Amino acid sequence: MTTVLLADDQAMVRGGFRMIIDAAAGLVVVGEAADGTEAIALARQLDPDIVLMDIRMPGVDGIEATRRLTRAGSRTRVLMLTTFDLDEHVYDSFRAGASGFLLKNAPPEQLVAAIRTVAAGDALLAPEITRRLIEEYVSWPRAGAAVQGRLRELSERELDVLRLIAAGLSNAEIATTLFVSQGTVKTHVTRILAKLALRDRVQAAVLAYETGLIRPGTDNSSSHQRS
Repeated sequence: MTTVLLADDQAMVRGGFRMIIDAAAGLVVVGEAADGTEAIALARQLDPDIVLMDIRMPGVDGIEATRRLTRAGSRTRVLMLTTFDLDEHVYDSFRAGASGFLLKNAPPEQLVAAIRTVAAGDALLAPEITRRLIEEYVSWPRAGAAVQGRLRELSERELDVLRLIAAGLSNAEIATTLFVSQGTVKTHVTRILAKLALRDRVQAAVLAYETGLIRPGTDNSSSHQRS
């Protein structure tokens, strides 16, 4: 059973999400928070698998709450909620440690699928809107030499995989592009995250943009095919 904590300052919104989530097989809401401070406290108390976190809340907002949970080493994954599809704070939420984000007006089936995706250990990175937001709000290269130097830990094939992760490809799509098995891709992804000390694919994508490994607005998904 995947446990979910709802964090939103609007009670009616929380109620709607609770109805959708509790009606889905294998998902259950274990608590509700009206602001970031309460979300942090309940996340520590209840240890949910997922926090469905609104970005904009009074007091401690969703980004700061996510940052504090991540820094504290919480295993809970955060799925950010935003009203605007071009919210300037979405990129900041990725940097804070969120594993993905979703628009509040997404259909119920998309909400359920997003929770399951993040709970399974994947990041909600594939949707085109996510790539667009990362491309728009990252200013490459922003990282210093020390951060850029971390990429030296990766092999050439791992760099290829990292580029494709940042382009939003799934493991299956990366396998097809590089003509390798999905198991091989999964191994590469695991090693990339371990070498770079990253939590998930979203953080890997952000690092790829920050270091200039992948450039916003370019097609990075078709230049790594092997014959």
